[in-house]
Parts: sequence; structure tokens; C-alpha cells
Amino acid sequence: MMRSLWTGTTGMTSQQLNIDVIANNLANVSTTGFKKSKADFQDLLYQVMKVPGSQTSEDTESPTGIVVGLGVKPAAVSKIFTQGDLIQTENELDIAIEGHGFLEVELPNGNSAFTRDGALKLDSNGSLTTSDGYEIIPSITIPDGSRQITIGETGIVSALIGDDTESTELGNLELSIFTNNGGLLALGKNLFRETSSSGIAEPGTPGDDGYGLLLQTYLEGSNVNIVEEMANMITTQRAYEINSKTIQTSDEMMQTTVNMV
Repeated sequence: MMRSLWTGTTGMTSQQLNIDVIANNLANVSTTGFKKSKADFQDLLYQVMKVPGSQTSEDTESPTGIVVGLGVKPAAVSKIFTQGDLIQTENELDIAIEGHGFLEVELPNGNSAFTRDGALKLDSNGSLTTSDGYEIIPSITIPDGSRQITIGETGIVSALIGDDTESTELGNLELSIFTNNGGLLALGKNLFRETSSSGIAEPGTPGDDGYGLLLQTYLEGSNVNIVEEMANMITTQRAYEINSKTIQTSDEMMQTTVNMV
């Protein structure tokens, strides 16, 4: 069996994964706080037919040898945590994170997750939550009758309550940072979970060294670049076609050999 058949197969399989990643990026071009992904690949094992440096005679040696590659395989699909565009919404509960950090939320099972999606809402108790109702940690409750809610760059939440003319401080939003953002596990719903690779979450005050700032009435858009993804899609399509052509050519060569028998 010709090696090129299996080599071409690995190429087609890898490019299929690549187009899956690109498709997900493009599908989330309008998702708040979405971070695009990138597929990484590595070559497979090599078949050594002649070792480089092996003796070809008593006085000479092979300068390069004969080493044939056996294809490609996916090595990783990593998230790219660059800043997305800031979009003004005029909604006083919307916040964008400018810089590093994640908002911590509490899941229904009691575990923590982390998000860059600052489209906050109020539940029936007045607590700040995500769009899915997951409560922000630390918990902040907006009393009934509050107006002119203000969220400062450093996370201080305040509001005018009832007929008050002076704002009342209601709590402080915090941000969490990680040693390795790429090690976070994407859960869907704009949420991430810490792993042993990401390191433990380090909560802190927005604006402190290493932590981003909060911008009220803004949301962070997806960091997907449509033009870049379209170019990647075209390149991937051509690579898929080339690998399929390799298989087709190998088949034709085998057919020629069979016809000679």
C-alpha cells in the first residue's frame, strides 16, 4: 500500500478539524466576549529508510539520508484572548472589561465559572446575574426603587435609592486573572472553568496592577476578524483539495501498476 494514501488521509482529516474551528469562530462573530480559537498541527512519525550520516562507502557518508514523513495530526486548539472591540449600549447594567480579567459567577451546582460577558441582569431578588441567571461573585444586590446605578472603573457599584440625593455604595465587583488563560476550559454560554493548566483564579480589584478596568454602558464584542477567518477558510479549502488530489493521484498510480500485471 502506498504511504501517500494514508498521508493524504491525515491531511484531509486535519483540514476538516481546521474548518470546524473556523466555522465556530465565524458563527460567534457577534457573541459578546467571545474569544476565537486556532488549531495547531504537528507532523507525524517519519520512516527512516537511510539514516543521515550513514556510511555509503569506506570514505563517504550520506549527507541527508532518506527520511519520509507519514502525515500530520492536530496538536492543540487554543483560545486567543486578545481584546475585542468595545461596543456602546447605553444600558447601565452592561460592563466591558478593558484589559485582563474575568467576572466570576456561581453555577447552579455551586461551582465557579468565569466570563468576559458583561451583559448583566437583575434577578427577582435584585442580585446581579448573567443572562442565564448565574449570580455574580461577590454577590451584589440592587435594592427596590434604586435608580441611576453606577459601576465605576474600579468595580464600585452605587445607586440612588428612593428619594435620596446622594449615591449609596452597594458593593464591589472583582476580576479574576489566571497564569495561563489558554488553559481555561470553555463550557459554552460564554463561560470558562479553571483547570490545572490555567492555574488557580486570583481575584482582585479592577484597575490594580495586572487587572483590567470596567467600562459601564459598554460590552466587549467578539475578537473574531471576519476577513482573517475568510482567508483562513479559503486556505483550508485549498489544502483539503490538494490532499484529496494526493489520494486520487496515488490511486491512479496503483491502478497503472495493477493494469501492468
